Amino acid sequence: MSRAIIVLPGAESDIEDAALWYRENDLQLSLDFTSEVHTMLARVADSPLQFPSAKRNPEVRRALLNRFPYKIFFVIRPDAIVVFRVLHTARHDRSWEQHIPSTNERMEVACL
Repeated sequence: MSRAIIVLPGAESDIEDAALWYRENDLQLSLDFTSEVHTMLARVADSPLQFPSAKRNPEVRRALLNRFPYKIFFVIRPDAIVVFRVLHTARHDRSWEQHIPSTNERMEVACL
């Protein structure tokens, strides 16, 4: 059973920034990037446990895009998958940890 995907504003901004960067180089790459993100989000919604854990307590999982060097960071909630960052794999810092949503944080964003 597929769960709703909630993309937090930080992740939405990450996706938009990457798409704009690709658009400056090649419009088709930008479209392909956005398409691959949506495809991966659908896979995450269908089977979130297939993706490896990046952190425990709270459990954060990550999905790697196939063609583009980006990681999607998300947490699993009973009612939805919450995507909170989409980062280039060259970023070795752990700044994404500062953006992990709390389990009781109310989500007031659009679902995909």
